[in-house]
Amino acid sequence: MKSYQNALVLLFCSSVVLSQQNYLEESIPNLQVLQTSENIVLDGALSEEIWKSCTPATNFSQYWPSDTIPAKGQTEVSFVYDEENLYVGIICHSIGNRFITESLKRDYGFRNTDNVSIMLDTYADNTNSFMFGVNAFGAIREANITNGGRVRNDFDNSWDNKWYGNAKIYDKKWIAELKIPFKAIRFTEGSDQWRIQIYRYDSQHNEMTTWIHLPRNLILMNMSYMGNLNWEKPLEKPGKNFTVIPYIIGSSSSNFEDEIKDPTNKFNFGGDIKLGINSSLNLDLTINPDFSQVEVDQQVTNLDRFEIFFPERRQFFIENADLFSKFGNRQLNPFFSRRIGVAIDTSTGVNIQNPVHYGARLSGKVNDNLRIGVMNMQTASDPQNDVPIFNYSVIAAQQNVFSKSNIAFIALNKQALKPENFGGSLDPYNRLGGIEYRYFSENDKWYGKASLMKVFSSSEKENDWANFIRFGYTIRKFTIEWEHSLIGDGFDAELGFVPRRDIYSISPQVRFNFFPQNSPVSRYNLSFNTNQVYKLGKELGTIVNDFRQIDANYQARFDIEFNSTARINTRLSYSNIFLLNDFDPTRVQEDDVFLSSGTDYQFTNLTLSYSSDRRKSLSYMINSTIGQFFNGNRYGINTTLNYRYTPYGNVSLNINYNRINLAHPFVPTDLWLIGPKFDLSFSKKLFLTTFVQYNNQLDNLNINARLQWRYKPASDLFLVYTDNYLTDQFDQFAVRNRAIVLKINYWLSI
Repeated sequence: MKSYQNALVLLFCSSVVLSQQNYLEESIPNLQVLQTSENIVLDGALSEEIWKSCTPATNFSQYWPSDTIPAKGQTEVSFVYDEENLYVGIICHSIGNRFITESLKRDYGFRNTDNVSIMLDTYADNTNSFMFGVNAFGAIREANITNGGRVRNDFDNSWDNKWYGNAKIYDKKWIAELKIPFKAIRFTEGSDQWRIQIYRYDSQHNEMTTWIHLPRNLILMNMSYMGNLNWEKPLEKPGKNFTVIPYIIGSSSSNFEDEIKDPTNKFNFGGDIKLGINSSLNLDLTINPDFSQVEVDQQVTNLDRFEIFFPERRQFFIENADLFSKFGNRQLNPFFSRRIGVAIDTSTGVNIQNPVHYGARLSGKVNDNLRIGVMNMQTASDPQNDVPIFNYSVIAAQQNVFSKSNIAFIALNKQALKPENFGGSLDPYNRLGGIEYRYFSENDKWYGKASLMKVFSSSEKENDWANFIRFGYTIRKFTIEWEHSLIGDGFDAELGFVPRRDIYSISPQVRFNFFPQNSPVSRYNLSFNTNQVYKLGKELGTIVNDFRQIDANYQARFDIEFNSTARINTRLSYSNIFLLNDFDPTRVQEDDVFLSSGTDYQFTNLTLSYSSDRRKSLSYMINSTIGQFFNGNRYGINTTLNYRYTPYGNVSLNINYNRINLAHPFVPTDLWLIGPKFDLSFSKKLFLTTFVQYNNQLDNLNINARLQWRYKPASDLFLVYTDNYLTDQFDQFAVRNRAIVLKINYWLSI
């Protein structure tokens, strides 16, 4: 096994050496940012004199449905600045006035809205960028783009900041203006050049366009294809950068399952502080933070054996989050910030909320090539649930090497304070160290990463390390990739997301791209992949004591993308699963009904899905699965129906149904997850979101209604009502719990 891995590492390193070449065969376009003393009014008119002196970015090219022609609807983008702000003036031409948007709410979806986005690589390092966007109705969005923007999860729209935008619709065009304070972004003091990309969706021409031409086989936000934004003089530090974000919150809740009829009333306050150490390094402080979710996670029907991953949304963890969270992959992530504020009741093994007393985080650039992140947080003790005070510390660093690659390091410590007062089974500390190399060639054809991680704990378990390697090659016609990981049985990363241990996993895949010309189809994709998991046989107390294969999945996919934005996806899958533990896939059978550990299953299923034209007011998606499932059969259908009433919002209905029919003694099971959602915009400041989720796998009906009033930029009032009901037929919709929450926060720049 060791020689096998060494050969793979040698192959990976060879690819690094052989692929150092420049992709740019033509000069990089440049834009000039003009300095102004005029007062720029965000009225969607561009009436100030300075705009007439600008040379705008224009001559956009089409990215989708074709990448071989100029844009049908051209865009003009100009830039000016003063001592405190960057201003962007945008003119978007089209063929009519039937512009669309899913709502007036912040953080709209790109593919459902006439909009334009500006990507700013403020450090010119091909690594991270800030994205600011505006749609034809003046709604705005922002995001952090990390890791060069090469895969979809490099885009994080959870980031929020204080900036401004507006737009106005004219005949066959719309005009927008943005005002981005220098305090809202990070950059190197004294820099005179940033890198920039601009992309737009025009629903009437039905095209995505970019200022810098981008090949279709690459993702739209890929940072390898950017122009230059040149300043008239080097940028200075943007003055005092000190922000205080206090909050107050009051709530009333009742838990009827515990027969406590009287409501529990709570009041709390706290806040965050943002301090700009310099133009590229930021200190975040939080005192008594409110980490309650004002937006509920969307439920899913879980037919898998392992924990489900839900992304982080809490603002304190968002900026520079990639420094801490981009190690390994989704199934081997040493740091998962949602673990902070959650503890385990040692008497029951159940996750419980754990209040946070304080947190501090320093992150940003130290110099042109080095980024650092340091974080410390402390939670409260909970004697009733046998949970001590925990202190969490994380240190991460990322050093750029070559032109697009980097080496990253992470160290974590979860420390229990006075654990001797809380039972003898509690480990006083859990620590981890890891190093990772991430490679991207100059022409973006070769890519890869290799990491090694080790856990240090008081229990001193053996095989407490893990490694991960991925490398691939991509061009217009195809992509080929290899990925494997080895996770020891002692790799107990308590601050990470690691659903499986004592395994060796390999996942090769290949995808072929076809781009037909003069066709209603914009692209065909044909892909083949496999995931094979081997038990190492080192974990004590399991039924596998020797190295053997326990899981294998083989999958073939054929995807069709139409010029109309409609899609057809076909997937044929074969699985071979050896159960290590007793398992009930339905999670609703009697306690003594399950698939026994030590049994082996082979099954095949077919999935077909269709998504309609999303430009239309009424759109839908239907996904159906049919085939074998363990020792029986599964028939499933997942449908989403969406109605958009421009610009005031969306009403959607998601229905997920699965019929699971396993061999005796299993009872045939119908699993339903029904989730209507009402997302309404009364203005660009007032929104109402109501989410209803019925899940018979959990015997629960959840109602979550949230009224949000953005009374000032980045300052909100939330009124949230939550209701949960038991849905078992004998409960007659008995109330489980009910709560109402009022929260106010205010963004104060000093």
